[in-house]
Amino acid sequence: MPKFAANLTMLFNEVPFLDRFQAAAQAGFKGVEYLFPYDFAKEELAERLARHGLVQVLHNLPAGDWAGGERGIACLPERVGEFQDGVGRAIEYARALGCAQVNCLAGIVPAGACQNTARRTFVDNLRFAAGQLKEAGIRLLIEPINTYDIPGFFLSRTDQALAIIDEVGSDNLFLQYDIYHAQRMEGELANTIARHLPRIAHIQLADNPGRHEPGSGEINYPWLFRHIDGLGYAGWIGCEYKPAAGTREGLGWIAALTGQAG
Repeated sequence: MPKFAANLTMLFNEVPFLDRFQAAAQAGFKGVEYLFPYDFAKEELAERLARHGLVQVLHNLPAGDWAGGERGIACLPERVGEFQDGVGRAIEYARALGCAQVNCLAGIVPAGACQNTARRTFVDNLRFAAGQLKEAGIRLLIEPINTYDIPGFFLSRTDQALAIIDEVGSDNLFLQYDIYHAQRMEGELANTIARHLPRIAHIQLADNPGRHEPGSGEINYPWLFRHIDGLGYAGWIGCEYKPAAGTREGLGWIAALTGQAG
């Protein structure tokens, strides 16, 4: 069955962030991901990973003022210099953490801004980042995000992401497929994953509605896990959901749906 990574931004958030590594390992997870590592020293994060025998599966490029509502800067023409500096910073962290892939959040297009300009900026930034990351041996991912949760987010559908990947023209740019976002925007999960699996470098999950753990909503996760496994997907699946009643209380879905502990 698939390998599950705990998303430490959303899981175990009843404990301080640095203690979530231990909590994830104790719950049986072998890998972790989270939005951003940049508030902590690289050495401190690397030590937590090593102490608890965890793989750093994914983190994002710097994404602007997250607390202020920004959700990425890659499509913003006035932020190109900041974006390029962020690529260098992400490489430093990914190398220190042994992280083989990073995700680029496209960002929100301001009201009234030109969509074509946003696209050109995003493509140019991705070409730069994909090249820099390739030299460092790190994959670059882009992720469509539903526009119900983040209105105005530039990248929202699988076909849009794949067209941009084609335009960038790099063999170091891949799709991050988030099952929750895809279900909200387009559905057709099984066929989409099967059709584009060679271009999918990472999968994330949550159920819908509510963005809670699998088994809480409309997605048939037992069937979908068997389908993904049957396709031969060898990557990680990040558990990026909001626990309905506490992380530990909600982890029974893993054993119930897949027969494994984490």
